[in-house]
Amino acid sequence: MPDDLDSDHRARLAAVYDPLDPDRSDLEVYADIVAEFRARRVLDVGCGTGTFALMLAGRGIRVVAVDPDEASVDLARHKPGADAVEWIVGDATTLPALSVELATMTANVAQVFLDDAEWEATLRGIREALVPGGVLVFESRRPERRAWEEWTPERTRVSAEVEGYGHVEAWNEVLEVAGPLVTFRSTNAFDDGTTLVVEETLRWRTREELEASLAAAGFEVLEVRDAPDRPGREYVFIARAVEGAED
Repeated sequence: MPDDLDSDHRARLAAVYDPLDPDRSDLEVYADIVAEFRARRVLDVGCGTGTFALMLAGRGIRVVAVDPDEASVDLARHKPGADAVEWIVGDATTLPALSVELATMTANVAQVFLDDAEWEATLRGIREALVPGGVLVFESRRPERRAWEEWTPERTRVSAEVEGYGHVEAWNEVLEVAGPLVTFRSTNAFDDGTTLVVEETLRWRTREELEASLAAAGFEVLEVRDAPDRPGREYVFIARAVEGAED
């Protein structure tokens, strides 16, 4: 979330996140990959309101979940089963010493890092948290599919009843496309007349750019899969931390 939001507005946006996007069947793909690699200790980078972290914890996985948005992490901490997860307000560059077997970045997390230095620092922070040979799994949208062209108010409008806030409507619209950077506005209209408008920018890296950045950060790409829930629209990268790689 933008830094200029006050605590009430941050709490509102965190509260509406899950109700406005209730179908998280896309996360099953990542749970299956965790099982595929038999990982028992997982780092969830950009955990948001904790849906995936709690899914894994419910399956007996030890999870460390990190996100820079305190309101989202606070909401996650109050969900059923949250005591089984270690919650951290921060990012991959400020983690304590960890030894996890697998790390994930689901949804748009990998695309929020606009600057190459920030992205590379995030990858290195994740690699340091992994045991030798540990695995990083993340998704990134394919730029050639130009998914942002579908981000119009008409196509993105959703609504939900949110406990404590009543009826909420939300929609997105693209403001600018500047090379690999796409800036869009998210509008959230509440029953009490409050309207929260948030501008966000995502970076759309090519497969070649992502592969090069992973190699530079000490990872070996094992496989690039298609996202089953959005075939042909996203890359799902699976990369292994290279033993002995130097920063």
